[in-house]
Amino acid sequence: MGRYLIRRLLLLVPSMLVVFTITFFLMHATPGGPWARTGRPLPKAVIENLNARYGLDKPLWEQYTSFLVGIVTRGDFGPSYSRYGRDVKDILVDFFPVSLKLGAVAMVLALVLGLSLGVLSAVKHNTWMDYVSMFLGIVGVSVPSYVVATIMIIVFAITMRWVPTGGWDGILSRRILIPAIALSLRPMALLARYTRSSVLDVLRRDYVRTARAKGLPERLVLARHAVRNAMIPIATVAGITFANVVTGSFFVESVTKVPGIGRYFVSSVSARDYPVIMGTTLLYAAIVMVMNLIVDVVYVFLDPRVRYN
Repeated sequence: MGRYLIRRLLLLVPSMLVVFTITFFLMHATPGGPWARTGRPLPKAVIENLNARYGLDKPLWEQYTSFLVGIVTRGDFGPSYSRYGRDVKDILVDFFPVSLKLGAVAMVLALVLGLSLGVLSAVKHNTWMDYVSMFLGIVGVSVPSYVVATIMIIVFAITMRWVPTGGWDGILSRRILIPAIALSLRPMALLARYTRSSVLDVLRRDYVRTARAKGLPERLVLARHAVRNAMIPIATVAGITFANVVTGSFFVESVTKVPGIGRYFVSSVSARDYPVIMGTTLLYAAIVMVMNLIVDVVYVFLDPRVRYN
């Protein structure tokens, strides 16, 4: 297990390098530049001075090397082009915790509701409960989260005035309801469908029939035998989904005016703020890779047959 973890952690280095390289050259290959959206055309001399200040007048290979060396040796992504006087590290520290809290609340909702609906659908297979649960699953997968957020704002915030239209006051505020529910709908639907399929498969196994034949209550059969043995595919989906929820809240944060890193990332892409784009992309890539590693480790605790030698 120790060797496996060390090997997986070492593999993160070339993976992050690939992400860095692709992101860097895609940014510079995109038409436009960081000074093209300032509201009014800048004189040529001003643009040249800005390029010289931020090193954009150097050859592309030299920009790539200096940027990479700064990140590896000092963890420094450089200053933001669109927010004067602010470093990318400070921006990530300020905005990412908001996205992390929002994603965690949305994932808790998705786990509770998704697992409950999935188990209920499996137990009540081919009944009206099963059909209703799977209909909700189809809706959750089909409708984008930002559309759900927009509809909820119109209905619950503007029409009924039950909750504010947007903003952020922490996870205990009513303002979190709309973005959290909108973000949780798709992962909830995915977890419900995978849970239903996995539990149905386990319920047909011989050891479940044996447990029922011994006279165990249905509640214990589900808890000890069915749900526990169905958790491996569910854990896979849950881990990947959590990474997607934290990293995929760009549009929801923009619609609901949550000051998270996703909303800031969208504005940075529009402004061609290269350091912020690079820092946010590498952060998201690291989250996805670490979550995949955590899921692989969790397999060992869910299934004793899994061993990493």
